[in-house]
Amino acid sequence: MLILAIAGFAYMLFPIFVVVLAGLTAGEFLTFPPEGLSLRWIAAFLQSEKYLSAFFFSFRLALMTMVVATVLGTAAALFLSRTRMVGRNAMRAFFLSPVVLPGVVIGYSLFAFFIATNMGISRTIWGLWIGHILYSTPYVIGTVGAALAAYDVSLEEAARSLGASPWRAFRKVTLPNIGQGIQAGSIFAFIVSFGQFEVSLFLSAPNSEPLPIAMYNSLRYKFDPSAAAAGIFAITLVTASVLLTNRLVNIRRLLERQQD
Repeated sequence: MLILAIAGFAYMLFPIFVVVLAGLTAGEFLTFPPEGLSLRWIAAFLQSEKYLSAFFFSFRLALMTMVVATVLGTAAALFLSRTRMVGRNAMRAFFLSPVVLPGVVIGYSLFAFFIATNMGISRTIWGLWIGHILYSTPYVIGTVGAALAAYDVSLEEAARSLGASPWRAFRKVTLPNIGQGIQAGSIFAFIVSFGQFEVSLFLSAPNSEPLPIAMYNSLRYKFDPSAAAAGIFAITLVTASVLLTNRLVNIRRLLERQQD
């Protein structure tokens, strides 16, 4: 069983290994195994206005998405955990449906909706932002919902009985208890938004391309290792975000709470 787990883990990490080595190749083309090792394509990425602007655009977009998705996801998780209305499970499934649906379906559906309604935000940063928020918010709902599953509501009720206002009871009692879930959800939303390709493919504008779209467009016309070098920086950012999440939040405990 341990051997199978190691094999599965190695299989999942192999594409990352390939991208890293391809970005460090000394050759002229994107090949594996690499033709020697060199930092020339890393330097090419750092000197590329196209890739750098796409990288920082993705970073800003992910930050904007993280803020809104955290607020909306936390509010939705609180509503789902406290409401007793009929159809709560169906509503929860509806909120989490973007995780189940393919990103291509969501991206095309939003694109068609923006066109059909003449909203004027198709192929703009605002439409792209809405798409990323829609796709990232369910991850916040899941992690905050896991934190709320182990939260004792009687603690907030006790604070209310002692004279605290609803907002003060939430801020002083509830929020600290679910803070880890909120932190984890916000970082997950950032990671999902930064690496989102399918939704961005339909909604991004030519002058506002996220990094995955810039890499895709580059590989369509020129198969050079600079795209893999850009991938190295994206992998580094995502890995740092995951490590930060693991340091701030006990993910295993959150998952155990959700199962309980």
